[in-house]
Amino acid sequence: MAEALDNDNDTVMCDSESTMIASHVEDDEGPSRKKRKTGTNEEPSERLEQRLGGILCCAVCLDLPPAAVYQCSNGHLMCAPCFTHLLADARLRDESATCPNCRIEISRTSASRNLAVEKTVSELPIECRHCTHVFPRHSIEHHEEKTCEERVTGCKFASIGCLWRGAARVAGAHEATCERPALSAGEVLDALAVRERCAADQLRVYTQIFDMLSYEKITFNDLQLKPYRTDEFVHKLYYETLRFPSFGHHWC
Repeated sequence: MAEALDNDNDTVMCDSESTMIASHVEDDEGPSRKKRKTGTNEEPSERLEQRLGGILCCAVCLDLPPAAVYQCSNGHLMCAPCFTHLLADARLRDESATCPNCRIEISRTSASRNLAVEKTVSELPIECRHCTHVFPRHSIEHHEEKTCEERVTGCKFASIGCLWRGAARVAGAHEATCERPALSAGEVLDALAVRERCAADQLRVYTQIFDMLSYEKITFNDLQLKPYRTDEFVHKLYYETLRFPSFGHHWC
């Protein structure tokens, strides 16, 4: 009888230990599928946007194309400005334009538009340079120029001499207290005369440049451009060079 009781007690203890081990195993299985999916839902999206920015960038300027996207017969992408510059540069050198990646010949007829890439790039997010809010690329220009409350704007009385500039959200408050509408007729005429003199100075510079470009012989100087990129979400590429004289001005 004593041996039978001991066997029964051992059986009960084994069953309880098995139950405890099973419960511990269930607890250690980790988070549920729903929790795992929710916890990693944002990170892959951010990584995907960055990866797309690197894949769909122009092969020349390494920036995302702002509008039209051209590709060579091997599928390498070029934005419209860089594609036009490649063709123009080759024409000046009396050579055939080539793809910067595979060196295959490209032209207006051989290259084609990539509408799928254009649509994809237009949907990628970009940060407003004024308010830092994020918008799709196809709507960022309208937002920055028309609707952003932080964009820099001028007073509606600027034509009669008001020099105020500030954020669009406070433009209404300034215009309500602007002193320019209270000017006399003579003061308004003086302000308009100053505005006309500034416009005449700008027109004189443009006229001088156009006259120089109309010369029969134009000398080309080779410049060494040094590229550098900004540390932003989407890297922007700029070029800099040493100062040089041209058209009566110094450029850099």
